[in-house]
Amino acid sequence: MKNFSTVSARIAAAALFTGLLALPAQAATVCEFRPNAPDQHLVVKGDTLWDISGKFLEHPWCWPQVWGMNKEEIKNPHWIYPGQIVYFDRLNRRLSLNKPGSGDGGGANGTVRMSPQIRTEGLGVDAIASIPSSVIEPFLSQPLVVEADEMSGAPRIIAARESRIFLAKDEKVYVRGPLKGITSFQVYRPGIPLKDPGTGKLLAYEAAYLGTVKLHAEAKAGSDVHTFIVSDSKQEMAVGDLLMPAPPTAVRNYVPHQPDRAISARVLGIYSGVSYAGQNQVISINRGSLDGIDIASVLQLYTLGKTVKDATASKGRFGMSTTMVKLPDEQSGTLFIFRTFKHISYGLIMQVTDPVEVGDVVKSPE
Repeated sequence: MKNFSTVSARIAAAALFTGLLALPAQAATVCEFRPNAPDQHLVVKGDTLWDISGKFLEHPWCWPQVWGMNKEEIKNPHWIYPGQIVYFDRLNRRLSLNKPGSGDGGGANGTVRMSPQIRTEGLGVDAIASIPSSVIEPFLSQPLVVEADEMSGAPRIIAARESRIFLAKDEKVYVRGPLKGITSFQVYRPGIPLKDPGTGKLLAYEAAYLGTVKLHAEAKAGSDVHTFIVSDSKQEMAVGDLLMPAPPTAVRNYVPHQPDRAISARVLGIYSGVSYAGQNQVISINRGSLDGIDIASVLQLYTLGKTVKDATASKGRFGMSTTMVKLPDEQSGTLFIFRTFKHISYGLIMQVTDPVEVGDVVKSPE
C-alpha cells in the first residue's frame, strides 16, 4: 500500500473547544483522575487539550466529562489560551479555568462551569487545539480513499486540447459524466485496492490526489462533454482520471467520546512511509460510518497475538507437538478517529507502547 507523508511535529493550531456531549449508548468508561494529578497547569504554546487532560486523567480522551459544562453550553464557543491556568477542583472532581473556592462559575449540585474568555481581536487565533491538528491536515481535504460504488459513473477526463497526454494548471480538459450541479471537483487516480485484513473483502481503493478542476462550460444541447479548467495541480493529470466533489468542510472542534456501539476492527494501512506506526502517526482501519464510528470516536489499539506451537503439549505419533494456540492480544495504545468513510476510517495514534502494524486489532475502550 502506498504511503503518504505526514508531519510528526506537534504544534498548536486554532481550534474551537466545545463541551460535554451526551454519553453514547455504550457504557461509558469511568473517567478517573490520576493519583498524582497536579493542582493546576499553566497552559503554554504547543499544549493540546489531550496533553493537558493527560496530566490529570487516567484516560486523557474523556476530558469532556470532567469540564464543568452542561449540554446547553456546547452551543457556545469556549477557548483556552496560552497563559491561562487549568485548575483541578478536587472537591467536585472537575477541571476548570476558575480557581476552586473563588466563587466564580458555581453551578447547581456543585458543578463548576468554565466561562468563555472574551477577546475583541483575533478570537481563537492563538487558542490551543484539541489534538495535534497539523498532523492530520493532509487527510482532511484530500480523498485518499475511494469506495467502489463512488467510482461507478463518476465524471472522467476524456481528452485535452492539442491531444496533450499530461495536464497542468490552467489547461483545458474535457469531461464526460453527470455533474449534478457541481462546478468544482477534485481529480484523483484509483490505485491499490484496500482489502479487509480479516476477510480479504475489497473495501475501497487507495486514491492518488492530483488536484482540482473548475467548470468552464457545461455541455451544450446534443452533447455530453463538459469543458473544465485545471485550477490547481498537485500532480499531472491524464486522460482517464476521475472527478469527485470536494468533501465538506472538515470538523476541527473535536470532542472525544466512545462510539455508540461496540467496535471490533483491524488496522488496514499506515500513512507514514514505514512499516510500523508510532505516536502522532496516521493509520486507517477497516470500519467506518456504517459500522457505528463517527468523527472523534476513541478506540483502543492491541498488538495482534501470534499463533504459536505449544511445545509443552503431549507429543503426537511422531514425537512432535502439533498443538497450535493463539496468544492474547495485548493493549498497546489509543486511536483518535478524525475522518470516516462508509467502510474505512482514519485515526491518529495518541499514545502507544508498542509499534502498530497492519493487521493489529482495534476495539472500543474497556
